[in-house]
Amino acid sequence: MEERFRRPLLVMAAGGTGGHMFPAQALAEIMLRRGWRVKLSTDARGARYTGGFPHSTEIEQVASATFARGGVLAKLGVPFRIASGVLQAVLGFRKDRPDVVVGFGGYPSIPALAAAQILKLPRMIHEQNGVPGRVNEVFSKKVDVVACGTWPTALPAGVEAVHTGNPVRMAVRERTGAGYMVPGEYPMSILVIGGSQGARILSDVVPPAIEKLPVSVLRNLRVSHQARDEDGERVARFYFDHAIDADVQPFFDDIPARMSEAQLVISRAGASSVADISVIGRPAILVPYAVAAGDHQTVNAQGLVDAGAAIRIPESRLTVDAMTQAILAVLTNPEGAAQMAHAAMRLSRPDAAEHLAALVEHLAGMQEQHETQDGQA
Repeated sequence: MEERFRRPLLVMAAGGTGGHMFPAQALAEIMLRRGWRVKLSTDARGARYTGGFPHSTEIEQVASATFARGGVLAKLGVPFRIASGVLQAVLGFRKDRPDVVVGFGGYPSIPALAAAQILKLPRMIHEQNGVPGRVNEVFSKKVDVVACGTWPTALPAGVEAVHTGNPVRMAVRERTGAGYMVPGEYPMSILVIGGSQGARILSDVVPPAIEKLPVSVLRNLRVSHQARDEDGERVARFYFDHAIDADVQPFFDDIPARMSEAQLVISRAGASSVADISVIGRPAILVPYAVAAGDHQTVNAQGLVDAGAAIRIPESRLTVDAMTQAILAVLTNPEGAAQMAHAAMRLSRPDAAEHLAALVEHLAGMQEQHETQDGQA
């Protein structure tokens, strides 16, 4: 009787950055409303980004590691930490068997995906970027479904994928196509975001670029600037010393609201940031992270740039003057800014979370079918 009324269980595995965690949060919101139990498997880094997840999401930390960080001794310990995490996940899955396991990338997703493969559980990965991360590239050949947020995605030969788009959080979806007030002779705002932890290069370039704007623009401007902890004080001091109205924080938990109010967004080109910009519909200046694996942020930005929704400035050409001119190109051209906002919205996929949820439920149905066939054999 207890098994008959058991709620299906989804285990999501995600690394410790907003780019991995925000799509997982979006899927959690949908699946919980559909009556599923949802468990998130991550590491200590990822746990810092779970504040926005629905409270009923079960958070579990597992051991994992990467060869990309630490010294020689740390690297020697990586295989043992990963093996420990996989064993922990296998034991956990045997006790509380998931109906579906979904990986969103990052090395903390290795234990859950490996355990799902060992136990032959239905499993899927979602790749947010135009070029897959190393973990998703490896597991793309070992899962039942590969879902992609950016299209096309440069997947390994022979791997077929489904284009779902990048799921955005409910707080973003609620502002889908939010009315855009074009720049003018009234209060305006710029939102500066550099990923989930800010970006130093934006903290170096954007404040002096804004300071060089004509007084006619500057007097109406308010800036929301996301800066790393170590950069925050100097960035806030610069704005204060130049009488620029600015709110500088290491992390904004109300980015959807701030983005809805902004005339312009200046951002890295992380997949989640690009998705938020397109769903809400805002003109953007994008500065792709130059050393991102496979230059995937340049690929992420391509759709918005081609549509005329964003200005892309490569890091190699990012100067204070270049940023000032890009800002002026938007804030002094109301008609062009409105066209950019509409172009962004045309590229959006606000229903991406529903598409991903449908794939999860399809996989769960496949499991039930296989179990029924096994029982009849």
